Amino acid sequence: MNKFLIVGLGNIGYEYQNTRHNIGFKILDYFASKESCSFQTLKFGDVAEFSIKGRKLILLKPNTYMNLSGKAVKYWMEKEKIEKENTLIITDDLNLSFGAIRIKAKGTDGGHNGLKNIQLLLNTSEYPRFRFGISDQFKKGKQVDYVLSEWDEDENSKLQERLDLSLKIIQSFALAGLNNTMNEFNGK
Repeated sequence: MNKFLIVGLGNIGYEYQNTRHNIGFKILDYFASKESCSFQTLKFGDVAEFSIKGRKLILLKPNTYMNLSGKAVKYWMEKEKIEKENTLIITDDLNLSFGAIRIKAKGTDGGHNGLKNIQLLLNTSEYPRFRFGISDQFKKGKQVDYVLSEWDEDENSKLQERLDLSLKIIQSFALAGLNNTMNEFNGK
């Protein structure tokens, strides 16, 4: 069976649950609820498994906090013998407008500490990533406050449609591959 590791980045704890920085967790929670699978707390994260058309998806929400996400990613890739090409990292992106999607096969960390740690521990920047735009509507020096704040009313009203789209992206990644997923969903 072909295996895929789908990693949603975020911070553990109730106080972070609905923050912009936790969009990776939110997307995986939504996916798990739609597929009726549940998370178990295991080594370095909360993990859920789901099979679709002969493919096994392992959903991972690292419990190492955002800045140490690489530890959980590396552990689960090695434990499950999953290649980087079959690993998708879901993260927030300040450089994209709210809800904008950018899927890439490789790239820089873009100043994102979670991606920075993953690249450090995997010793590569070549792994698939799904960036979810949270926009950059904050005053100078207020970036941390912004990413750790909750969605505003307008964003909340549009979030459901973006979560539905995110579910389709994850399914496409496992079933149609990275290139087809990039072609179909980038810019939507």
